[in-house]
Amino acid sequence: MSVTAKICGLSTPETLDAAVRGGASHVGFVFFAPSPRNLGFDRAAGLAARVPGHVGRVGVFVDPDNALVEAAVAAGRLDVLQLHKTCAARRADLRARFGLPVWAAIPVQKRADLAAAGHIEAADRILYDAKTPEGAALPGGMGLRFDWRLLEGFAHPLPWALSGGLDAGNVAEAVRITGVRLVDVSSGVETAPGVKDVDKIAAFCKAVSQC
Repeated sequence: MSVTAKICGLSTPETLDAAVRGGASHVGFVFFAPSPRNLGFDRAAGLAARVPGHVGRVGVFVDPDNALVEAAVAAGRLDVLQLHKTCAARRADLRARFGLPVWAAIPVQKRADLAAAGHIEAADRILYDAKTPEGAALPGGMGLRFDWRLLEGFAHPLPWALSGGLDAGNVAEAVRITGVRLVDVSSGVETAPGVKDVDKIAAFCKAVSQC
């Protein structure tokens, strides 16, 4: 079974095109004001129009309100809602309200953090991400990684993806250790927070295709 990539936090036509050209299965648009990758709706609409039908458009949110999701879904032509710091009841409400699959992000630092995945509700996919420091403004996209060996032998209750500290140099190791089939990168293809690099995107996608 092949490994695919989601390139997250895209904000320019050039980098979006690089992700599509590299074979990414998903592209991620961030709708969270404190993030350096936050997209306005006009820019999101322009990027979404460039995404071919075989590539999924994922909207990334942090416990959003209905108005934000509604506007983002329309502008970004979203196929998926990726939700961080959002409780099960709220995920269920958003999934029912917008009729879109939900990816639930679970922050991981130690094995006990995986317990949240064992009783996950109102989600279609789990995204295991590195836990950020207490009080951090962002729930992800900080280049942090957790010990991938924590996922060895874990019984995943749903389809899942891996995020946190991935780059072209370590993604093969992550796949080998965890058996993951969808990897999610953001800061690992940047030259600065929020500044994606076409060459790094190409290198990451090539590394994923060789897994």
